[in-house]
This record gives sequence, structure tokens and C-alpha cells, in this order.
Amino acid sequence: MNTAAIPQRARTGAGAAAWLKRWAPAEQFRRWWQARLPLTDTWTLGQRNIYILPTRAGFVFALTLIVMLLAAINYQLNLGHALTFALAGAGIVSMHLTHGNLRVLTLHLRPPTSVFAGEPAPLEVVLTNPGRTRHGLALRFEDAARAGIAWCDVAAGGQQATHLALVPATRGWHAVPTLVVETVFPFGLFRAWTVWRPAGRVLAWPRPEEGAPPPPASTAVPGQETQRKRAADGGEFEGVRPWKRGDTMRQVVWKKVARSNELVSRETAGSGRQEVWLDWDTVGVAGTEARLSRLAAWVLAADRTGVPYGLRLPGTTLAPAAGAAQRLAALDALALWQ
Repeated sequence: MNTAAIPQRARTGAGAAAWLKRWAPAEQFRRWWQARLPLTDTWTLGQRNIYILPTRAGFVFALTLIVMLLAAINYQLNLGHALTFALAGAGIVSMHLTHGNLRVLTLHLRPPTSVFAGEPAPLEVVLTNPGRTRHGLALRFEDAARAGIAWCDVAAGGQQATHLALVPATRGWHAVPTLVVETVFPFGLFRAWTVWRPAGRVLAWPRPEEGAPPPPASTAVPGQETQRKRAADGGEFEGVRPWKRGDTMRQVVWKKVARSNELVSRETAGSGRQEVWLDWDTVGVAGTEARLSRLAAWVLAADRTGVPYGLRLPGTTLAPAAGAAQRLAALDALALWQ
């Protein structure tokens, strides 16, 4: 190999190993072959996309049959011939059974859920079987470096869900890796498999900072201050806000206290609206990923209080709101910010 063509930083250590693996002929052929497969979340198995080859046990079985046939010929054993051909017929039948164990199955990937970077994202694949019962189906990632394999059987005319987990290392979109569904049923003499490239993607949010300081304090919205007496007496319920000295016991939302272990009070029409702004310029840490990590922690903390909060990023502003939709919108904005 001409080492002059290798980049300087990739000539030593792990960099060289990664470079050699990427440009190895087998790896290039694998990438070329996978690029020819369509991206789809529904994959129906048929003659064109099922592959079958003998396993190691299958090759040993074939070698044994050859030895038995030579011995039967050499010693002129009629029963030896009968046994050899009977076993050979069983092997051929097992090849058809192994191939048929995958044929006409339909695989469907359900939309993956978003997770924080470094956490496992569950991938749910539903196998639909319009024919007879299928046994011993295995679902795994095509990349051997990714651990995990799921086994299942699918009843005749039924469906079966199987699960794998993808762990995104960084925030942003991550394509679902190529999947393999395989079987060696019934005798393990042949392996039938299919290679599937799902079109689904997993969105990874920034990992929240551990031990992050509390988010900024809430402030009253200008023009929202009205009658304080009506608030103390209990006006029309509009939302919740952090508990403040002077709030009555009737204003405390005890159900939310039990869930989050934080004191919050009812916000009535007369109490004035509070809101929190989570601002990129006020996080107090340096570095893009560190800031996004702290903002993610602040989003979760603000969501637990129930106070409306907004998010300001360079070039992006999310208006104040509360609830699950606001939490997802804020985390998505942090994950996709460039």
C-alpha cells in the first residue's frame, strides 16, 4: 500500500485502523451493495431480497454425506445408499423450509421516539405474517459492532413486535442503521437472511447537564398585574406558578406537588401572569454543547414548575408557553440548532 496516500493524522494508532477499515475492499463492497437497497420503513420479503447459504453445520453435514456415499459405494452397501440419499433429501427439504420461514413476511418500523444523547432509543419492528407460523426469527443490526439481537416467533396470520435499542452518541438526527432478519430454522443447516435499510431517523436531544444551577426566576408579564385581592380569595383558574410567601393553602396544587415534589400554586385571573426566559446569552458557561446541555436541563426544570417559559437561541426564538408540547418544541430546537 502506498502510505503516502494516507493522511498524516491517520498513519498511526486508532486513526490508521479506522482508515484501513473504511477503505478495505470488503467494506467498500458492503457500502456499495447497501447503497443499492431502497430506504423504506416497510419491507416485504420475497424471492428478490432473501438470501440463503449453508451454515458451518450444513457444510459438515454435506461432507458427512459424501463420506457415507463413498463408503457405501466401496463396500456395496445398499442400506448405506438408502440412508445417504434419505439424509440428503432431508437436507434439501430443510433448505426449502428455511427459505420459506422468511418468505412473504412484512417488516414495518414504527416511528422512533426522541431521546437524550447517550440514552437508548427503542426501535420497534412489527412483523406481519399472512401465512403459516414462523419460528426462530432473529432481528439484529447489520453492523456487528452494535450489540443486540431479538428473537421471536410469529403466529399464523398474526403480528409480532420486536425491539432493539439504538444509542445516539451526539445530538441531532441519526439514521436507523441497516437491519438484518435471519433464521436457521428448522435444523440449522442453512441460514436465510434479508438486509433492510429503514428510512426512519432518531432525534437525539442534548444531554441535560448534571447538577445544573436552577433556571432564571420567573417575572411578571407587563400589563398582567390586576387585582391582588381577587387572587387571594381565589379567582378563575388559569395555570400554575412557583409557590410564593403569602399564598394560601387553597392555592397550592397538591397533585402537582405529589408528582414533582415542588410547591406550586394556582395562577388565577387576578394574580398576574408569570413567565421565564431561557436565554443563550445568560447560561453562564462557554462552549456550544455545554450551553445546549445547560439549556436542556433548564427546560426540564422549568417544565416541572408549570410556569410558561420561552427559549432564545441565536437566530431562533420560542414564545413562552407551558406543557408537554412546549417541552418537546424546546428540546427539538436545542437538538437541531446549528
